[in-house]
Amino acid sequence: MRPAFRGRGAPAVRDSGAVRVCCAVLAGVLAAGCGPLSPTHRDPGNSHEVATGAPIGRADAEITIAGGRVRPPPGWLEVAKGRQVSITVTSDVADELHVHGYDLVAELRPGVPVTVRFTADLTGVFQVETHGGKLVLTQLAVR
Repeated sequence: MRPAFRGRGAPAVRDSGAVRVCCAVLAGVLAAGCGPLSPTHRDPGNSHEVATGAPIGRADAEITIAGGRVRPPPGWLEVAKGRQVSITVTSDVADELHVHGYDLVAELRPGVPVTVRFTADLTGVFQVETHGGKLVLTQLAVR
């Protein structure tokens, strides 16, 4: 049995300026969220942002820093737990290399390759970066 309905339909909604303002603000907020990406998304290796390259599946890496740019572009160094890791970095400026999680630090001198070698005995994802230039060199994924 259907309840009786009185009246001609739904109550009228008043068209107010406040409703239009709220809709405009909501549209602006949504559009701002779809804005352009920061330069670090276009130019990886220029900040502490997360590296975006695909895993390379090797336990060694050779990285060059020149003019504030990292080559090859930052990516992943994926290794199995217990495996030896070797990371060689050559920089055109003095800086400090740091392997997070393992707390390994090495001095970078201009034009002189520096190699850090260690056993990947901690699982997780660890950032390899420079401290002075704040460049992400790679991310180490130990599984």
